[in-house]
Amino acid sequence: MVKKLIALCLGVAMTASLVACGGTAATTAEPAADATAQETPAADDSAAADTAAAEEEAPTSIGSSVEGELSITIWDEGQRPGLQQIVDEWSAQSGVKATIQVVDWNDYWTLLEAGATGGELPDVFWMHSNVAQKYMENDMLLDLTDKIAASDKIDMNNYYEGIVKLYQSNGKQYAVPKDIDTIALWYNKTIFDEMGVPYPDDTWTWEDFKANAKKLTNDEHWGYAIAPGNNQEGYYNTIYSMGGYVISDDKKTSGMDDANSIKAVKLFTDMIAEGSCPDLATVSETAPNELLCAGKTAMSINGSWMLAGYRDNEYAAANCDVAVLPYTNTPDDRVSIYNGLGWAAAANGKNTDAAWSLIEYLGSKEAQLEQAELGVTMSAYKGTSDAWVNSVDCFDLNGHMKMLDAKLVFRPYSRDTTVWEDMMIEKLQDAWTGAKPVEDVCIDIATEMNAALAEE
Repeated sequence: MVKKLIALCLGVAMTASLVACGGTAATTAEPAADATAQETPAADDSAAADTAAAEEEAPTSIGSSVEGELSITIWDEGQRPGLQQIVDEWSAQSGVKATIQVVDWNDYWTLLEAGATGGELPDVFWMHSNVAQKYMENDMLLDLTDKIAASDKIDMNNYYEGIVKLYQSNGKQYAVPKDIDTIALWYNKTIFDEMGVPYPDDTWTWEDFKANAKKLTNDEHWGYAIAPGNNQEGYYNTIYSMGGYVISDDKKTSGMDDANSIKAVKLFTDMIAEGSCPDLATVSETAPNELLCAGKTAMSINGSWMLAGYRDNEYAAANCDVAVLPYTNTPDDRVSIYNGLGWAAAANGKNTDAAWSLIEYLGSKEAQLEQAELGVTMSAYKGTSDAWVNSVDCFDLNGHMKMLDAKLVFRPYSRDTTVWEDMMIEKLQDAWTGAKPVEDVCIDIATEMNAALAEE
């Protein structure tokens, strides 16, 4: 076990990537003021005290297993209220208290790795495609295979196949699918109306998207915003729509030097160069979803996991809506990169029976339907996500639901996803700024990615 713990050193940076299923939450900031706004006053002592208090409250360790009480750790505050309601219902039935701890995306992986290395993990926690293989290989996750086989609530055929397979290793199942996500085009109706541009619909191609982003750009806002870390929420979809690929099916070769992959990335760098997208400095300081919530961009490509953040943002709820993603040549090449989290349990937890009982409950059709009804996320249990559409009245979420009928491509991953993905995000900064030609950047990415994949 010591060798396995040492081998687990994951090097999970993940800092630049805004990845799937709750990787980020939309800001709750009010819309940005126009160019004539007065200078923001300095924060007063009480505001500074609040900031200091918030910093002090940031967790320094991930939840550990304490006998008789379940610890649950996730990374999305927006999902906590709905999930806690479902967990409380399980607690009422089981008599076991269960508390959800939220650790932000970047800290989550650092603390989870530290907990795994030190032998202290939460009882139940979220697992992600970026690292699942390593945790499974190193016996960190509770083997659920026999428990699932004996369950009258869980049948893996009821979940999306790609998510099920993601959490399998050596014929064993280590997590029950929690959700599925799709990517859609969020847009600011008010800006579209003011600029006289028709709302995006299912006839838009990527060239239409580019042309309309230019029409929607003026001194007050951009047509679209994207950062190098917006892979699932951006250029990955376009790469596959245009016939390129990020990684080969056998996980051995990069596709970033494919001509169609380069063309897809260039679509966005051309938009930056012509001014219809903000530059790297801007999106490094303010994320694209935050710009949408501030009325500073007309469009942002986002995952369905962003619903809670947008729903709870007064400006976004009043001004924004959702459409399907554009396509390249025909609707048949409309692509959504999808992913899905898994509910996993610590192999060495002190409450493994209760942990499984909770996971079984969370994966049941009833709880998956409730998750959708509460607007937590789209659910991994087939047929339950229709309820998600009706969870809010401020957005038409059919934009996301229709993407389930598009070409679904599972989010590119390998055993060591973060090694090459973080490298890719960093190198793309040169393409974003124009420091290097897009083709050269993509070829450099492919070369280093191939080397990394050869080491796996």
